[in-house]
Amino acid sequence: MAKIPRNTSQPGPALRAARLDKGLSLRELAARTGLPFSTLSKLENGKMGMTYDRLVLLAQALGVEIGKLFSTAAPDEPARGAVGRRSIIRAGEWPESSSERYRHHYLAADLLDKMMVPMIIEVEARTLEEYRGIARHEGEEYLYVLCGAMELHSDLYAPLRLEQGDSIYFDSGMAHAYVRVSDGPCRLLSICAGAGIQRFVETANHRWDKAPPGEADAGDGPDG
Repeated sequence: MAKIPRNTSQPGPALRAARLDKGLSLRELAARTGLPFSTLSKLENGKMGMTYDRLVLLAQALGVEIGKLFSTAAPDEPARGAVGRRSIIRAGEWPESSSERYRHHYLAADLLDKMMVPMIIEVEARTLEEYRGIARHEGEEYLYVLCGAMELHSDLYAPLRLEQGDSIYFDSGMAHAYVRVSDGPCRLLSICAGAGIQRFVETANHRWDKAPPGEADAGDGPDG
């Protein structure tokens, strides 16, 4: 009997184990559920989010409880207790890295080994040429436009205009750059997550400690 793993965010591995335990192929499960073969493949490989109605449908088709497909803790990983970490940044007191292309304000910079890195970014570049190329870094990124307007350039999509209140979540392994298109300031909330992003901040933090305000290296930011 296949061991059904528990997963904190995606039921894909548990879904695959339950399907194999029943001796079903993806196409046979597709016939039982009416879901496309390609959709089931993406669900099992964590490339598509699982909605509640699909979860119910799959559990019924496999004859298992929903809890078998979606659990809250891994059996070999004890639940992580709260450690009480927190970081409070008062307005205007954040470490800063700036250049003619952008200004980064790093939030919670004193916390190491974070799962995500929040920043306030002030976009200065008015053209992609002025930005001097596009950057990529491992992980994922969320952008929310606090004020002004910008274009998100990438190596996979046409330039995307984002205005105040707009947001986007994207794969930051895709090369990307921010260009200001508003006459006034453009300020973004950026949240980066993924292996390696903390190293950017730790390296930048080392330079902040030694550089006078406003003289940080122009390459300090993950999108620099």
